[in-house]
Amino acid sequence: MANALKPKHQRLVLVIIALVALLAAGLLAAWALRNQASYFYVPSDMTAHPPAPDRAVRLGGMVEKGSLKTMPDGVTIRFIVSDGKARVPVSYSGIVPDLFKEDSGVVAEGKLGSDRTFHAATLLAKHDERYVPRELQEMTKAQARQTVAETK
Repeated sequence: MANALKPKHQRLVLVIIALVALLAAGLLAAWALRNQASYFYVPSDMTAHPPAPDRAVRLGGMVEKGSLKTMPDGVTIRFIVSDGKARVPVSYSGIVPDLFKEDSGVVAEGKLGSDRTFHAATLLAKHDERYVPRELQEMTKAQARQTVAETK
């Protein structure tokens, strides 16, 4: 009679192989995505420990009042993002979100240039919890509730 594994041992071997395959798939996925992660920085972190020039990161903070400038091409804007401790100049070319303005929160996705200017590819404007859509601004709270209820 040949040395065959008992059914109990066959199941154990299959479970071990499945676990090893699952672990290998997880490690392979993590290795493949290692450079795709977008790290979040605030200006004080970015000035203290700047990311590598080719690394995509997110910069979050407040748009400094009086820093927003539109360049002559009409598409590029420059502004400064601050966290109260440090300041980082930002350059962005593209359509600016409606909620983007001075003295408001912003998250910029992009790369830090060799000139210490953050070159944003995407801007995400943040609004406060008191945000009200333009359509509802002139209404009373009761009218706004009724309008929202009617749209559901």
